[in-house]
Amino acid sequence: METPPKDILDALARMHLLANDRPSGQRLTGGVSSDIWRIDHSGTSICVKRALSKLRVTADWQAPVERNLYEARWMRVASQAVPHATPALLGQDEATGTLAMEYLPPEQYKLWKGLLRDGSVDVGFAAAVGTVLGRIHAVTAATPSLAGEFPTDDIFFDIRLEPYLTHTGQAHPDLADHMRMLIDTTQRNKHALVHGDVSPKNILCGPDGPVFLDAECAWWGDPAFDLAFCLNHLMLKCLWVPGARGALVDSFHAMTAAYLPLVAWETPAVLEMRAAHLLPALFLARVDGKSPVEYITLDTQRDKVRVVARRLLFNPPDRLSDVVAAWNQEIAG
Repeated sequence: METPPKDILDALARMHLLANDRPSGQRLTGGVSSDIWRIDHSGTSICVKRALSKLRVTADWQAPVERNLYEARWMRVASQAVPHATPALLGQDEATGTLAMEYLPPEQYKLWKGLLRDGSVDVGFAAAVGTVLGRIHAVTAATPSLAGEFPTDDIFFDIRLEPYLTHTGQAHPDLADHMRMLIDTTQRNKHALVHGDVSPKNILCGPDGPVFLDAECAWWGDPAFDLAFCLNHLMLKCLWVPGARGALVDSFHAMTAAYLPLVAWETPAVLEMRAAHLLPALFLARVDGKSPVEYITLDTQRDKVRVVARRLLFNPPDRLSDVVAAWNQEIAG
C-alpha cells in the first residue's frame, strides 16, 4: 500500500469523502491520461482519477484537465439512460480535475480487453456493448438540451480528431485530404452524447452487463465515432489474438446488429455509412497516429493494417460488413 498524493487527498476532503482516519491507497495501472488510485478508508474503497495535462505517450500530446468535468457529466447522464452502465459517481473537484467513483473489484468486474487478450471472446457480450451504447445515444439524442452541458468541441478535436486523423494524415500526405473530410463530417454531425473512447480497455464485464469507464473525451457530436472506435479495436485484436479471429469477426457483426436498430435520430444506413468511412482511418491511426496500439509490434502486421486501410480510404464502402470483409480477407491472406 502507498500513501496517496496530498492533492488527491485534499480533493477528496473538499468532496467530503474522507473520514478522520488515515487513508491508504494503491496506484492503479492502465491509463495514459490520468493518475488513477484506489483509496481505502473507513473499511471501504473508492476509485479516484486525476486528469493529466500531458498524456503518457511518446508523442507530445497535451490535453486540458477540465475534460474531467465533462467525464463526470457523461457518467451522470449515461447512468440515468442505462442504470449500471457506469460506476456510481461520488464527487468531482473542478479545481484539480479530480473525480471520485465507486471502486469495482476486478474479481467481479473483469476488463474486456484482458478477456479478449486471453482468447475469451463472448459474442453475446459484444452485442450487449452495442445495445448499451445505442441506448445511451438514443436517450441523449432525444434530449438535445444536453448539448449545452458539453461545450467540448475544442477538447474533442485536441484529444481525438487531431491525434488520430490529422496526425495520421501527416504521416500519409496523400491521405491528408481524406482525413480532413472525415474530420469535417464528424464535426458537422451533432446528434447525441458521445463517449469518445469506447474501447475494450475502458469496458468492464459486470454482473449487470457492460460498464463504461474513462469518458474523458465526452462530446456532443457524432455517435458514429463511438461505434467505429469500438469496432476498430475488435478488428485490430485479430492480429493480437489470431486464434480468436473468427469470434472477433462474429463480435463485430453482433455489436453492429445490436446497435443499428436503436438509431432513431437519423436513418440507420446514413450513420452506418459514416462509421464505415471512419473505420479504415481509425485502423491506420492505431499504427501511424499519436496513440498506436501497443500490441501491434511487427512491421508485417503494421503493413497489413496500412494496406487494407489505404485501400478502403481511397474506395470507401458504405456498409460496415464490407469493411470487415476487406479486413478479414487481408488478415487471412
